[in-house]
Amino acid sequence: MYRFLLLICIHLFFINSSRAQDMVAAANQFIQTLDSSQKVKTLYPLDVDERYNFHFFPKDDRKGIPMNELQAAQKKAAIDLMKTCLSGQGLKKVSEIMELENVLKTLEQRPPNDHFRDSGKYYITIFGIPGNQTTWGWRLEGHHVSFNFSADEKKLVSGTPGFLGANPAIVQQGPHKGMQVLKDEADMAFALLHSLSAEELKKTLIDTAAPNEIITFVSRKAMLEHPSGLLFSEMTGAQQQQFLELINLYVHRYTRLFAEQLLKEIQQAGLNNLRFAWAGYQHPQIGKPHYYRIQGPTIIIEYDNSQNNANHVHSVVRDLQNDFGGDLLLEHYKSSH
Repeated sequence: MYRFLLLICIHLFFINSSRAQDMVAAANQFIQTLDSSQKVKTLYPLDVDERYNFHFFPKDDRKGIPMNELQAAQKKAAIDLMKTCLSGQGLKKVSEIMELENVLKTLEQRPPNDHFRDSGKYYITIFGIPGNQTTWGWRLEGHHVSFNFSADEKKLVSGTPGFLGANPAIVQQGPHKGMQVLKDEADMAFALLHSLSAEELKKTLIDTAAPNEIITFVSRKAMLEHPSGLLFSEMTGAQQQQFLELINLYVHRYTRLFAEQLLKEIQQAGLNNLRFAWAGYQHPQIGKPHYYRIQGPTIIIEYDNSQNNANHVHSVVRDLQNDFGGDLLLEHYKSSH
């Protein structure tokens, strides 16, 4: 599995090219590397409930083909597929989160033959038939990683739910001491929080205690019916810039063109409708749980650091119009199919 993580690092160099590799071609190339038994594990119709089976915690019954069952050429093809949807920074975080499984295995003193923590238990599942004129999707999922991609006629139309987590949030010992995969997600949010006036802070704080989990959790439809927090229109110009940079950080986990599409949808829905909400402690420290949320008409972004003595981060991007491809995409599939 270490060779797979090394392959990811090597391929990061090529991700920032002006055009992403063709997603349809990459998916079909990956499929062609699989033998018949691997295809049975990997390939599903698009209109199955499994496509909505979104999880980010350890489990043994995940569908798809795990990385630790792939040979070198197959792993390279898997990385090529990831590169068509994730940015270099996004793929780097995925690889580091996979590496944290080895850190956890050591911290929890699990024996070598125990695979509860396993950096190879990250699965690829393909839904539908990848083609230039078809509706299809694919999923990358394992502990603390879940990206759900949907495509229509060669275009990526959805990449959410998109989840990244980290445990430990900050590695406290061993050769990876100091490693903090989601550091920017924490630092930029605290910087924005600390820039607020007393009146602005009063509007931002929604609870003195952080929830123990992201509120949308693994719901098929992300729904927070009563938006709360500080409105974009109530921020100063400098704070608005900080806020937009924080949104950009999450959105640019994806390739540039898709990130720009998401940002355009957010802007068209009205920046002044965006809200920033905070719960829990207001200073970064292990043992001090905290949570924040960005919410607008088209998007919910959540960050929670409360578990394992507040050293365990969950973060998610939910597209309120197009999660899992959206209902319109599925209707298009059914009519064309």
